[in-house]
Amino acid sequence: MSIPLILGALSFFIAVMWGRPLIALLHRYGIGKKIRADGPGHHLDKTGTPTMGGWLFVLPILFITGTLNIANLIGFNIIGASTLLLFFCLGTFAGLGTYDDLRSLTRNSEQQGGITAKVKSLVQFVLATVIALVLYYGPPAIDSVGVPGIPSLVNVGWLTVPVAIFLIVGFSNAVNLADGLDSLAGSTTTVAFVAYGIIAFLQGYTYISIFCFIVVGSLFAFLWFNAHPAQLFMGDTGSLALGATLALVALMTRQWLILPVIGFIFVAEALSTIIQVVSAKFTRRFWGRDVRPFRLAPIHHHFEALGWSEMQVKERFWIVSVLCGMLGVSLALV
Repeated sequence: MSIPLILGALSFFIAVMWGRPLIALLHRYGIGKKIRADGPGHHLDKTGTPTMGGWLFVLPILFITGTLNIANLIGFNIIGASTLLLFFCLGTFAGLGTYDDLRSLTRNSEQQGGITAKVKSLVQFVLATVIALVLYYGPPAIDSVGVPGIPSLVNVGWLTVPVAIFLIVGFSNAVNLADGLDSLAGSTTTVAFVAYGIIAFLQGYTYISIFCFIVVGSLFAFLWFNAHPAQLFMGDTGSLALGATLALVALMTRQWLILPVIGFIFVAEALSTIIQVVSAKFTRRFWGRDVRPFRLAPIHHHFEALGWSEMQVKERFWIVSVLCGMLGVSLALV
């Protein structure tokens, strides 16, 4: 376990060193967050805070994992199996998020900004399909899943492909929805990667454990600057990349059945948004008026509307994520 932890610490120091220069660069080019008017009113104070800060942790992760994979190719067996698929997933989804973040800067008061939901979904689907096919056809071919209570892996064959596509796209969007409060998405994804890093190490997937703790170290550096009041936001650059990569880690460890447990906060964020939208459309059509179960969606805004402070929501969601991470690790070991 020493190598994953050492590399995690290294990734923190590399990432934290360029936090200030990155913030200054984002300020210089006016890459600041535009807050939606339909959210909590006090969030308008965050307008102009640098966004696209996901590169603070994405670049160190790509640098360290890329270096380790090159070392593997030339004969230095540091991490064992390749993490290039994780490298590809993180990098491509970060690229998609960056394009969306840059496009959103040009929006006006009548537009939501960014690329359209259809285009973004299409690109996510294409990227997820490529990753799922590589995952299934290998090497090593991943076509099985761990089921709590069953000692051996259960073969699911070609079903791995549609499951992988669904999880990668779904969690990419779910983490994006959770990125609405200072340090919320960063802290909860950190817990999820710690949980899967432990699972991977205990089950012999040391190379995945190393990757997870590199992510954790870099996320700690991001949280250094994203703590309330945030000096920068990760934007779609970070949230899309983290969600997709978390799902891929779950698939590569063959422990994707417990991903909704470990990533419970993200599932709740996504479901609350879906329920809110479907309920409004259904009741408007059949009753002639909107009936919405939540005051605001995603669900972290609902609790803010109930009177919780931003930090209360973040801390309580983080506590829930830690408990879910502990439960998920225990289920993986049953």
